[in-house]
Amino acid sequence: MKRKASAEWKGGIKDGGGVISTDSGVLSETQYSFSTRFENGIGTNPEELIAAAHAGCFSMALSAQLSEAGITAESIKATASVTIDKVEGGFAITKVHLDVTARIPGADQQVFESAANTAKINCPVSKVLNAEITMDAKLEA
Repeated sequence: MKRKASAEWKGGIKDGGGVISTDSGVLSETQYSFSTRFENGIGTNPEELIAAAHAGCFSMALSAQLSEAGITAESIKATASVTIDKVEGGFAITKVHLDVTARIPGADQQVFESAANTAKINCPVSKVLNAEITMDAKLEA
């Protein structure tokens, strides 16, 4: 299985801009620029897209881990916060923090925590990131 996305950039780093598209069409020439990446401009940026991918990947991985334990969640809400820092040689994504809330009436706290930790380690997006990944996971009854 392969998934594809493309980007086109025109101009300089600060005065230029680009567009990102995905084969699915969910993103179609979506604008990104220096200001959307390092300031508060309108549009997307690579880190935001990585955060979305990580939140989506993790929530599915947690659902799979819970299923293996015979549990189905009513809902899993995951937010990924990506930190980009200036490091030697440029910039790097240094941290990702996952905030997770799962609604699973009657679930065992230890089973939930084990499933969440396994999902954090084993979701494909976690595996591809060279960053510290932390998590706060809360179980709602």
